[in-house]
Formats: sequence, structure tokens, C-alpha cells
Amino acid sequence: MRKIHYSWIILTVTFIAIIVAGIIRSSSGIFIDPFEMEFGWDRPTISFAFAICLFLYGFSGPFMAAFVDVFGLKRMMLYSMALLAVGLGLTFVMQSKWQLILIWGIMLGVGSGLFLTVLSTQVANRWFVKRRGLAVGILTAATATGQLILLPVLAAFVDNYSWRSAIALIFFLSIVMLVVIAIFMKSWPEEIGIAPYGQEKQLEPARLSTNRNPFKMAIFSLIEGLKMKEFWLLAGSFFICGLSTSGIIGTHFISYCVSFGIPLVTAAAMLSFMGVFDLIGTTISGWLSDRFDNRWLLFWYYLLRGFSLVFLPFALAQGSYTWLVIFSIFYGLDWIATVPPTIGLTRQKFGIEKSAMMYGWITAAHQVGAGVAAYSGGVVYKVFGSYMWAFALAGAFCLLASLFVILIKKQAPKEIV
Repeated sequence: MRKIHYSWIILTVTFIAIIVAGIIRSSSGIFIDPFEMEFGWDRPTISFAFAICLFLYGFSGPFMAAFVDVFGLKRMMLYSMALLAVGLGLTFVMQSKWQLILIWGIMLGVGSGLFLTVLSTQVANRWFVKRRGLAVGILTAATATGQLILLPVLAAFVDNYSWRSAIALIFFLSIVMLVVIAIFMKSWPEEIGIAPYGQEKQLEPARLSTNRNPFKMAIFSLIEGLKMKEFWLLAGSFFICGLSTSGIIGTHFISYCVSFGIPLVTAAAMLSFMGVFDLIGTTISGWLSDRFDNRWLLFWYYLLRGFSLVFLPFALAQGSYTWLVIFSIFYGLDWIATVPPTIGLTRQKFGIEKSAMMYGWITAAHQVGAGVAAYSGGVVYKVFGSYMWAFALAGAFCLLASLFVILIKKQAPKEIV
């Protein structure tokens, strides 16, 4: 039997790390109602904290990419996971609104930034030459897998015990993940004397340039991107991607279902059900991005997502789980399928070496959109007593995103800068 290439072990460790970070961040929707009842905080305030988390984890992406280049991938993964663990631990003693914003807005936002933005790009670029798009698709799907495995469990803990028991579970997982990263993770293939998967010749050992300023690196990459039309089109479409996924579905879907009398655990199960199909859809999207025009893939992804979001209020109004299941399947297949072709287009335009930081800034736009939807969704609910307009507008924006991506000029891949 041929020995398994260590790149696949790195992929597995990274996959699990993203799962843990993803469930920590995406669990926010479960805690809206418990925080509201126990602390007496209104929904816009809680939504504001979660919006800051979405905003910061996106905007930390390009800086995390620069820090990885300067200080190393493994070290930054350890620091980020440790920050998540500390934030979860402090949640047990949280009493004030400013503490909610500090912990669930700032600490968990920055801590999840590396895992949920540029990590998949960094790992795929460093460890894979062959099957790079598939690797990105698998790692991207990890956030949905976290919901698939644990979101209904966390909801059951909240429903049957308390929100503190749910926090305790994900706190324990973050500690376990710290140990796994410390033992198995490597920053480069050259550290263990091998070449990336799909490459015959081993490169020289990578050296860290600690004298470089990661903040300047990130800012200069942004300045370069702002001069290019393609950057604006990718960032604009990804702004809408964040608005229509993490912002509106990830934060408010459960509460929207509860407002129609659907039990909390059932609503969480529907969200995790989307995760099953997102795992399938995003993995297939990674495979497709190696073979087809990424612009047209994104066009259809955004168009179909828009139709599904407009359909959701109708599905809930029917009072039948059948229509909600249909929505969950359709939307789930599309949820994060946009990431592999977006990374592919970024790599084609900016090259391997710059793609992580450029994608970090594009992801920052994604999280601005997510933050806008997370906060405005709470405001819309308070004003109208319903989420209907919030979801309908998110669907309309997706149609606009489909036009953005098709305006990007097709070009041959640019492998090295």
C-alpha cells in the first residue's frame, strides 16, 4: 500500500480546526433567545455584538494572512484557537452588555478570523499542487460540517439544561483542538522533508521573515486591489454572499423559525440539515472549480440562492415542514459553494503568493455584508415584528451579485507572481 501523503493529514487537522471554530461562531443564533431572557438585553443589542463578530472575523482575514507569512501557520493557528478558548471561558462570568460585545464581538471575532477566512487558501496553496480546488472545497465545507454535527446538540443542551452547558461543550472542544494542532500541524511540507501533494521536486525549506511588517503587507495588498475592477466586483459579490448567508441565515434563521412556532431544536436541526447538503455542494463546487469557468459557476450559485431566500417566507407561511425541508436542501447545496470559485478567480487574477491576502480583503467585504444583515435583521424584526422583508431583500441582492461576477473578464490562470 502506498503511504498516505502528509498533505492529507494536514487537510484533516485543518478540517477539524475549522469545524470547531465554525461551530463556535455559528452557535450565536442559538444564544439570542437565552441571552435575551436571562440578562434582559434587547435583540438589537445582542445582534450588534454578533454583527461585530462577523465584521471582525472578516476584517482580520488579510492581517491573519500577513501574520501567517511572518510568524508561521502553526503558531497563528495555536494563538487563534487559544483566543477562542479564553473567550468561551469568560462567557461563564459575563454580566454586562459591554462584556457581551468584548467577548462575543471582539474576542471570538478575531479568534475565528484565521480559521474562517484565509486558512483554507493558505493550506491549499502550501500543501497542494494537484487537487487544489478540491482541497479548498473540502475545507470550506468544514464550517457547515460543524453545524451538521453539533448545532442540534447545542440546541438540545440549551433546551434541556442551560446555555452554559452548551458553552462548556464547545469550550472543551477548543481545548482538545489546541492539543491536536500542537501535535500534528506543520506550516510547510519542507519542514518534514517532502514536497506538496502533486509536485515531484521538493523546494528549499521555507524561512520566516520576521522583520517584515504584517500590517503594511496587508494594507499594501488592499491598495493594489482597490486599483483593479476585478477586485471591486469580487468584493461586491462577496459582500452580498455574506449578507445572504452568515448574516441573515446564520444569525436569524433559527429565530425566524421560532417566530412561526417551530421548536428551537427543530429549527437548529433544519440549519444543520442545510449543513449536510452544503458539505456535498461545496465539495462538488471545489471539484467543478478545477474544471469549469468560475465566473459562470458563481453566476448560477447567486441566482439560485436569491430565488431560495425569496421562497423561504412562503415555505414558513405554509405551516408544513415539507416546504421547509425543500428550502433547506436547495439552500444548503448553495450555501458556501461560492467560496471555491471565488478563491479560484482571486488566484487567477493575483497569483499564488498574493492570493491569500487578496482573498482576505475580499472576505472582509463578505463579513461587512454579514454584519450589516446580522444587525439590520434584528432591527427589521423589531420594527415590523417579522423577518420577511429582511429575507426578501437578501434574495434580491443575490440577483445583483450574479451580475457582478459575470462582468469579470476571463483570463488564464496566473500561478506565480
